[in-house]
Amino acid sequence: MTIPEIEKWHADALGEAAVSALGKSGFDAAYFSSREEAVRHALGFVKAGDRVGFGGSMTVVELGLKERAIAAGAVALDHGDPALSPEEKAATRLAQQTCDLFISGSNAVTLDGALVNVDGSGNRVSALTFGPKKAVVLAGVNKIVADEEAGYRRIREYAAPMNNKRLGIPNPCVAKGVCCDCAGPIRICKVYSTLKRMPAGADITVIIIGESLGF
Repeated sequence: MTIPEIEKWHADALGEAAVSALGKSGFDAAYFSSREEAVRHALGFVKAGDRVGFGGSMTVVELGLKERAIAAGAVALDHGDPALSPEEKAATRLAQQTCDLFISGSNAVTLDGALVNVDGSGNRVSALTFGPKKAVVLAGVNKIVADEEAGYRRIREYAAPMNNKRLGIPNPCVAKGVCCDCAGPIRICKVYSTLKRMPAGADITVIIIGESLGF
């Protein structure tokens, strides 16, 4: 087998294993080997006139889902829009908590069926846990880890430094490349969340994609 063939086999094997575990944890879950298939599946949950919240995910940005949702007639609630004032950003975060559809990524997906995330203000993890009528989580196979401990390790060693760099926030991890467990006021790792099972009353679909996406 060629290297690309072996890499595809590994991505498919990990993706299917994660989907199986997520299903046992009560989540609706699906695996797609390509981003095009995944985007089509995600857009199946978007209806014209829906208020669709976006959780600040680089995976979602890479997939162009905001633009595709708007083209489908949805109203986008994106607190990351640079055109918004601080007051408008805060209002958008609140609106995301009761939107029709919330679309987000995840910092890690475990092979025992959990979603692991760290937030600065908690708006993303709270919307995944309670409020929106429907939530869709998209994650590349690069987000798949063994368990919760490995998920938080992935965040410390990779996702958090990358997001600090992306946002231009000069926390110590930007200099070191790994988490330094900083205690300053601009720390962005403040709210830790593990969804071990589908929350009561929630409707969450997790879409795993056989590519490397986001941080």
